Order: sequence, then structure tokens, then C-alpha cells
Amino acid sequence: MKNMVSTLEENSAKETLLKFLDSIHSMSPELRDALFLNTYLQKVNKKHILLNIDEIQKSLFFVVKGLVRSYYLDSFGKDMTSWLLFEGDLAISVYSFFSQKRSFEVLEAIEETSFLVLSHEKLMQLYHQFPEFNYIGRILTETYYIKAEEKANELRVFSATERYQHLIRKYPNIVARVPLGMISSYLGITQSTLSRIRSKTVL
Repeated sequence: MKNMVSTLEENSAKETLLKFLDSIHSMSPELRDALFLNTYLQKVNKKHILLNIDEIQKSLFFVVKGLVRSYYLDSFGKDMTSWLLFEGDLAISVYSFFSQKRSFEVLEAIEETSFLVLSHEKLMQLYHQFPEFNYIGRILTETYYIKAEEKANELRVFSATERYQHLIRKYPNIVARVPLGMISSYLGITQSTLSRIRSKTVL
């Protein structure tokens, strides 16, 4: 279910996005105006599905407040959490959004969440119209792939305890916001293993 947002709330969210993008590369007033005009704020309730399997992601979502997870279904039909996306993150299925092909994963709000929406069509137009925005897009894409590589390396190299400790250091309040089943799935361990690690871990 979508919730109503006020103009003041929407404008404040847009300023947050512009400040974030400006920290990557200084933007012209014209680009700022174009982004301000072509994004809008949306609020959804907990468990709202932003993107489902076999759907094409037509817009990207900048998380202003709340929490989104992405997950896929394994060969047994069990959902496996691949990403946890917090405030300041882009909620995106990279494959589906940039290829405009059907998604293999689900994007789900796991608490009441507000995000700014920018359509794929508008993004492509902005890339064409404003060369500096291509640089910002490249940096964001590189950042995503670096995070993906870091996560893959952690799964290959780090022990389960080390993965949990790293996650808690990065997101100290994650246990209060994310169900343990989703956390264990994200870490690639069983929930019982996570419970044992938590009982022995002192941070």
C-alpha cells in the first residue's frame, strides 16, 4: 500500500539525494533542477514488494528512510537474502534495471520505507543531456560492484563469526531492524549457527 507524502517531505528527500550525488561530483544547477523535477517520493508499508521475480525494474529507488532487502529463491524454493539496503542506498536489481530484462530477484521493504523514484527512461535521458551525470553513474556502478566483490570474498574467505562481526560493526542496530532469519541467510549460514555465534560474540 502506498502512503501519501507532503510537498515539504518530498522536497527535503530530494535535497538529501542531491547532496549525496553532489558529494560524488559537483552538479550543474541545470542537472540539479532536472533531477528535482524528474524524481518523486513514495512511501510503502512493511512487506511491500517493489520488484518481483520475472518483472522488469522500470525505476530505481533511493532509500530515504527505511530498509529494503533483495532476495532470490534457491533450488528448494527458499528465499535467500542477497542484499540489505539502508538509508542512502540504491534499491536496484542491477541486471534487470540496466538490461531491462526480467528480474531473478525480489526487492521487498522490510519496514515502512520511503524512497525517491527515478525511471529508467528519465535516467537515460539525463545521461544523454548531462555528461557530468555519466561520471556520477559510473562511480555508483563501480561502488555497487566493489560491494558485491567484497561480499563474495567474505563468503569465500571469512569464517561465519568474522562475517557476523563485520556486519555488526558496519550496522550496529541491524539486529533490531532485521529478522535473524534474514541476517543468517545474508551471511550464508543457518539461523541456529547465527544464534550460537551471537551467544559467544562480544563486540
